[in-house]
Amino acid sequence: MRQLCKGNVAIVKGAILAGCRSYFGYPITPASEIAEAAALLLPQVDGTFLQAESEVAAINMVYGAAAAGARVMTASSGPGLSLMQEGISYCAGAELPCVIVDIVRGGPGLGNIAPEQSDYFAMVKGGGHGCYRNFVLAPASVQEMADLTILAFDLADEYRNPVIILADGFIGQMMEPLDLTYREAKLPDKPWAVMGTAGTRQNMISSIFLEPDDLENHIRKLEAKYIRASRLEARHETFETEDAEVLLVGYGITARVLRSSVEMARREGLKAGLFRPITLWPFPKEALRAAASKVSKVLVVELSNGQMVEDVRLSLDGKVPVEFYGRTGGNVPSVEEVHSQLMQRVMQMV
Repeated sequence: MRQLCKGNVAIVKGAILAGCRSYFGYPITPASEIAEAAALLLPQVDGTFLQAESEVAAINMVYGAAAAGARVMTASSGPGLSLMQEGISYCAGAELPCVIVDIVRGGPGLGNIAPEQSDYFAMVKGGGHGCYRNFVLAPASVQEMADLTILAFDLADEYRNPVIILADGFIGQMMEPLDLTYREAKLPDKPWAVMGTAGTRQNMISSIFLEPDDLENHIRKLEAKYIRASRLEARHETFETEDAEVLLVGYGITARVLRSSVEMARREGLKAGLFRPITLWPFPKEALRAAASKVSKVLVVELSNGQMVEDVRLSLDGKVPVEFYGRTGGNVPSVEEVHSQLMQRVMQMV
């Protein structure tokens, strides 16, 4: 079914198609429509919506539902995600699958409610305490808000790990056509859950390991899981990279601006290409290296003062010059602005 839909609402529709029947959250701009849509739609499929008294309460409710074997989610924005970080670390330590949505607004502190991408470090690099990783998916359209939410629940269960949907406020608030097809959610067996799938076995769910050797063994187990995911789950998209001389790299709304910038550059005779990470963790290092193998320069554009650019530089290991251009405060660069930055850097190459 094709419909006009807001990005935040598409997340809830994707979650329901994925078999999610539990949502716990607290409203915050620009993510509040997710809670509103969950409150409206989940009861229609015999699901549970509960507005928690705070973000701290919400993430701990997610912990409890995930421990019981439910497909469960929450959503917030920067200040709320900061409050959830301890609970996210607990979920990762206890290997509890859940989906957490971060519709990024300007910061630090209260900042403003306009779109940024400044939560990259907090979500991709962990944010909480201890040795753990979040899986992080970055949609660039309303359609992907739904599609990647479905993928997020599958990855969460496959790896027993929190999965983050990281979308800037622009993608959350925009409206676009959305195609949804009914799918019968294939819910995996969860014998590890508190009561087990059949409710016949009681399990203890905890992230506490009092003996150092026991905790070290647990962390090694987590690390093996992350290594496997790095090998199997990195995703990306490319545009006009086959003969590119300059490579633009960006995600979310920025990637859409960059695609139009590539088209403008090619009309003027400059062979530019676009590389868009879909998974920010695991970061698609090998694919980026391949896309950048013949270019003269890489330009990373973000709605921040430079966060993903560090992963781009690490991936390319000095083999290609990597430059950065960023806007902050809720400012999204125009196609013409990016094109001007691109041409300045091309002139430096001459």
